[in-house]
Amino acid sequence: MSRKRLIGIFSAALLLSSATMAFAAGDPQVQSAGLWVFFGIAIACGFGIGVAALGTGLGMGNAINGALQGTARNPEAGGKIMTTMIIGLALIESLCIYALVICFILVFKIPDMGALFQQIIK
Repeated sequence: MSRKRLIGIFSAALLLSSATMAFAAGDPQVQSAGLWVFFGIAIACGFGIGVAALGTGLGMGNAINGALQGTARNPEAGGKIMTTMIIGLALIESLCIYALVICFILVFKIPDMGALFQQIIK
């Protein structure tokens, strides 16, 4: 295992273990409810980004495959095919970016995390 990967794993473990100390004190019911909401949103966001990345990856692969086959059949039309392919790839990639933006909104805006942490700390 490379040194950078090992440092990254230990840094992530340290960060995640230090976050649990913020939840150590507080009302157990509020603490439990807030954590379940946060974990549910985190799992849903991870699943949503995974599905979006899978779909866009397959779509981009098919688009590039079609463009290369078209260029191989008619090399003179390669420039027009390339332009159309790049526009199509940008539109396909925008779907994954939209999923990422929606996940950011879910994580940072819908559950007011500041109020949630204040309830947990009280």
